[in-house]
Amino acid sequence: MSIRRQLLVALLLALLATGIGASGATWFAVRKAANDLFDYHLEQMALSLADQTLATPAQAAVPLGQDYVVQIWDATGVLVYISRAGAPLPLLRGGFGSVSLEGNEWRVFTLHTPDRAIQVAAPADLRSGRATAVALRTLLPILASIPLYGFLIWLIVGQGLRPLTEIAGAIRRRDPASLDPLPERPMPEEVAPMVSELNALLARLREALDKQKRFTADAAHELRSPLTALQIQLDMLARARSADETRDAVDGLRAGVKRAGRLVEQLLTMARLEPQSQANPVPVALDQLLTEVATELEPLAEARRVQLRLSRLEHATIRGEPQGLHALVRNLIDNAVRYTPTGGEVRLALFRDGGAAAVVVEDTGPGIPAADRTRVFDRFFRLPGASAEGSGLGLAIVRQVADAHGATVELGDGEAGRGLRVTVRFEVI
Repeated sequence: MSIRRQLLVALLLALLATGIGASGATWFAVRKAANDLFDYHLEQMALSLADQTLATPAQAAVPLGQDYVVQIWDATGVLVYISRAGAPLPLLRGGFGSVSLEGNEWRVFTLHTPDRAIQVAAPADLRSGRATAVALRTLLPILASIPLYGFLIWLIVGQGLRPLTEIAGAIRRRDPASLDPLPERPMPEEVAPMVSELNALLARLREALDKQKRFTADAAHELRSPLTALQIQLDMLARARSADETRDAVDGLRAGVKRAGRLVEQLLTMARLEPQSQANPVPVALDQLLTEVATELEPLAEARRVQLRLSRLEHATIRGEPQGLHALVRNLIDNAVRYTPTGGEVRLALFRDGGAAAVVVEDTGPGIPAADRTRVFDRFFRLPGASAEGSGLGLAIVRQVADAHGATVELGDGEAGRGLRVTVRFEVI
């Protein structure tokens, strides 16, 4: 739908309706004023004859023209004068009236004095024709101005919508790869917010594309190492000369595939969460989510001989995106299990802390030095000398999901200064 077309149709219809209404009102008002004026003329003619002395009918002749009929009766009711030949009009009571004679309508004014009766009449069709002519002459400028006003409306609407046309043209002429902001020169206040929001959207798109480019470059760099390792393992398998060498090469290849698979899984998780938004959050029970993820990772903990237990579990519900929250909790527990040595422990907790819900994952692993606790949230960053398998994406995923949900992530020392304690606080509903 076209705003320009809608405005033009609405305004032109309003102009037409107003013009018709005003013309009709003017028509009736002018006709009434003309008829009142004609009645006034009839009355004044009669009054002008009231003071004249009419000795004989001939002396009663008054130069009134052919459009009017004047009749005079004396005190005895005898018609002493008529201004034209033909059947006289009947004598009426005083004042204005109408009479029909020989198929013609007459407008009559009758004046009664002590010595005479004076009656002045004019044809009704003559009065109507003249009133119509006066009304038409009055309406002509109004009717002639309607097309002019329509043309002015067309120009004004076009001028008013020109900023939108210019913005559309500027966008249409842009290179598809260009995300530069639109020029924000002075423009109507109704258009300025739209341009501002478009520029904000372009800025967000530019930032998202930059992140995607950086992510792609980092992913390509990180994938190169495990793929190279796999190629080396395949070469070793091809050169194996004994069963032991073959077994060692297969074990190395299996471990390399596992590492590459986990890296790809985390990369896909990051790619899936990158465009994630909180446009349609839903209620999520954190206690159920924590229990579900802990059950999923129990086999991993058993395989690594790490004890995984829930030390405290309170009910808490937040608004968020279930898939992203699942990735956050899974990466926290997975990291803790992988970095905890054999025979260690990973403790999970969920409790209400004022108006927030705190998810805590604590392990007995090597922990993270205070100086590196900011950098570990960067993509692909790993602590020097880290022994556990990983790609440096786990905590980056945690931070990304937490930011999308308005949550905070804190890193601290575990119990008795041993291991790592991660606390994520969400606003509850």
